[in-house]
Amino acid sequence: MTAELARDPRQWAANARVAHESLRGQVDGQRLVAGEPCRIGVALADLRDGPAGRRERQLHYGAQFLVLERAGGMAFGFARHDGYVGYLPEADLGADQPASHWVSAPASHLYAAPDIKRPEVVALSLGARLCVVAEVNERFVQTDQGLYALRPHLSPLGQWAADPVAVALAFVGAPYLWGGNSRNGIDCSGLVQAAHLACGIDCPGDSDQQQAALGAALPEAEPLRRGDLLFWAGHVALCISGTDLVHAAGYFMQVRVEPIATVVARNIALGAGPVTGRRRLAPT
Repeated sequence: MTAELARDPRQWAANARVAHESLRGQVDGQRLVAGEPCRIGVALADLRDGPAGRRERQLHYGAQFLVLERAGGMAFGFARHDGYVGYLPEADLGADQPASHWVSAPASHLYAAPDIKRPEVVALSLGARLCVVAEVNERFVQTDQGLYALRPHLSPLGQWAADPVAVALAFVGAPYLWGGNSRNGIDCSGLVQAAHLACGIDCPGDSDQQQAALGAALPEAEPLRRGDLLFWAGHVALCISGTDLVHAAGYFMQVRVEPIATVVARNIALGAGPVTGRRRLAPT
């Protein structure tokens, strides 16, 4: 990793006052800390680029977050699943508890009682993590927070989906949201990350990071196939086949399926430029 990449603020676990202990010898003057393991305790937490900054990504209920500093009601640290660094409200955090299951449906809910007619307490999205402590009946399980989750919407950790494309297609129609990571709102790189994490494939949060980290480059002459990734400056899409793709399209402000040729031509016409990368993950 080059020094320039290492100091990418999205991955550089330090601010002006503190730094994660893994940066020993690479920082000057910051207090080194091991960090405080926490989990997200709200449906979605906005991870921001500063205490009053803009949303860069979102973290799901139950996601692990390592807190490096608390100040002014905000927590600074990074998400454990992809290392993304930022700030979020302290109120969005809960105690660290080992998760046992993940939400494998596009969306779900937590209830105060094992009864679908009761009001929901938390809206969950694909990828949320839960600690299941008891099986109540064929429909419900109980979590460590004393809430109830729908059993058919959960899978044990390690029991992943098989096809990132199928996961991404479940988001078709979802609204586009800058920095979004849920069925309620998602952006292009959030869609690609959600699709791959659901299949147990490590995936960074932003499209430039994904282009650098995922798979291997494809020669221009190599025909595209299902699961291949196409990149533009600031955009990424997932190929459904050699002719069609699925992406969170800012042009339409929603997740859409489109012909690859249509998207390529439109991006050039709009000044977004040509495809900058074609990547293929090895079969799992």
